[in-house]
Amino acid sequence: MEVEAVDEGTVAKLLVPAGTEGVKVNAVIAVLAEEGEDASAVSAPAAESPKPAPAAANPAPAPSAKSTISTPTATSQSHVASTPMPSANTADGRIKASPLARRIAQMKGIDLKSVTGTGPRGRIIKRDVEAARPGAAPVAGAAAAPAQPDGLILPQVLDERIYAPDTYELKPLDGMRKTVAKRLTTSFMQVPHFPLTIDLTLDRLLASRSAINAAASGKIKVSVNDMLIKAAAHALMDEPDCNASYTDLGIAYHKHANVSVAVAIDGGLITPVIFKAETKGLAEISEEMKDLAARARDRKLKPQEYTGGTFSISNLGMFGIRNFASIINPPEGMILSVGAGEKRPVVDAKNNVTAATVMSVTLTCDHRVIGGAEGAKWLQAFKRYVETPEAMLL
Repeated sequence: MEVEAVDEGTVAKLLVPAGTEGVKVNAVIAVLAEEGEDASAVSAPAAESPKPAPAAANPAPAPSAKSTISTPTATSQSHVASTPMPSANTADGRIKASPLARRIAQMKGIDLKSVTGTGPRGRIIKRDVEAARPGAAPVAGAAAAPAQPDGLILPQVLDERIYAPDTYELKPLDGMRKTVAKRLTTSFMQVPHFPLTIDLTLDRLLASRSAINAAASGKIKVSVNDMLIKAAAHALMDEPDCNASYTDLGIAYHKHANVSVAVAIDGGLITPVIFKAETKGLAEISEEMKDLAARARDRKLKPQEYTGGTFSISNLGMFGIRNFASIINPPEGMILSVGAGEKRPVVDAKNNVTAATVMSVTLTCDHRVIGGAEGAKWLQAFKRYVETPEAMLL
């Protein structure tokens, strides 16, 4: 579970090892050292759990020299309990905002002076900048959404009457695999999936790729997947009704094609995002994808690099898989499953049987957002860009 830091500082001590389960609510898990403070000299707090913050009617205690990060409270699973923070409106005029809030504000072009913080002591946090608009006048931050209780899920275990414990090795789940399992189960159970499959001829795309790489003289090496990302982005712009997400308040139609690309890593799967892919050339997409994939395998991606996608691509063609259908990655409305390109007999325009490189792709759609006709139109647009790659240059 990702926890947003509400104060700046350096992690001085980790009091709970990674992967520990059953950590008590409000138990201190880490200590932060403030700027200029010697992290090695910071002492860990007493083992007892920190007491709840005093009620608003009581006078606030003096700020602590260091902050403690604690496990979330029972009433909210998205915030941390910590010692009181200084007021956001300090005498020196410094804007108090969490590091994550500052990064999001920079990405969205938001002036933090126009945002009212709702974090501890008025600090600007993630939800405040997400609710703000570039150039907007100061507004109160968005109220925290009420925590949604998880549905009752019975534990899945092997029946010892059928599988004796000494006949298998049980490897505990890490946090990533647990998260992936939960998200995919929720998606498959709650999102009405339907697949659409089409065959594409790749010969012209492969010829264009070879010509591009030859012209680059080794400076870049564009892959087929890079060209599919570009083609998908153009198709999303041509068929904007498909670049959408379902919400209980309405359908969100995205203005840019943020293409998530499934990358298999040790112990799970992650989907780094090529943002505004419709605005980027093949060279830029290729370099960005190589960097994201490498850092994904090293588990060094930042959260904002694997969230915010509007459409996903999953390619198993390199494993020889001919055809498959993927589970949608919410809140995205579609995911494209890419199979292997292989030589197949086809009938040309003159009714002659000839050999061509053909690839099958399956588009899985969220039927709450995208109907069969819309999905089919998107596939036709995608097919046009793949089979006529010169169109991607227009």
